Amino acid sequence: MSKGAEAKVDLSDLGLPEPEVKIENIVATVTLENELDLNLIETKIRDVDYNPDQFPGLVYRLEQPKVTVLIFKSGKMVITGAKSIQQLVFVVKRLLKTFEVEGIEIRGKPQIQIQNIVASVNLKVGIDLETAAMRFENSLYEPEQFPGLIYRMDEPKVVMLIFSSGKMVITGAKKEAEVYQAIRKVAERLREAEAILD
Repeated sequence: MSKGAEAKVDLSDLGLPEPEVKIENIVATVTLENELDLNLIETKIRDVDYNPDQFPGLVYRLEQPKVTVLIFKSGKMVITGAKSIQQLVFVVKRLLKTFEVEGIEIRGKPQIQIQNIVASVNLKVGIDLETAAMRFENSLYEPEQFPGLIYRMDEPKVVMLIFSSGKMVITGAKKEAEVYQAIRKVAERLREAEAILD
């Protein structure tokens, strides 16, 4: 659905402009079929930090794209910082190629699982959070403690922080498509609740 980190959500039927959507971070786990020798990886690959007394994993920071990979002895890795699924896949392939070149054994096909996608959204309209809070179930709005409305959506299962400026943060999505689905759904609900300030 997306080209890079940008995608379109058509809300024109709701009388709304096209929102700005940006994938900020994708967190994923990669599971390999074999254990890894972290001491060997530390000697072979530059830009890694390995201090087992402080943290059991090896920290590998890439500059281009700016992504961090936590590598564990079990063969499990956690990747944070990717801005698109394509970028995530690219990082995994590049990492495995580096391992191969350096003689670090990898058996089988890596299993990639997305744990969380964080996206920022600008609906480009003002939102009456008081009205939205009264009409949205599973929402929390305490302006004296936090300026945004916290909305827990069931389908897709995401949490949204909605601000009166029309800006939102979506977290908890497992696929990019869920981000766009959540934007569409919340826009419809805001329109129904008459909480959009045109």
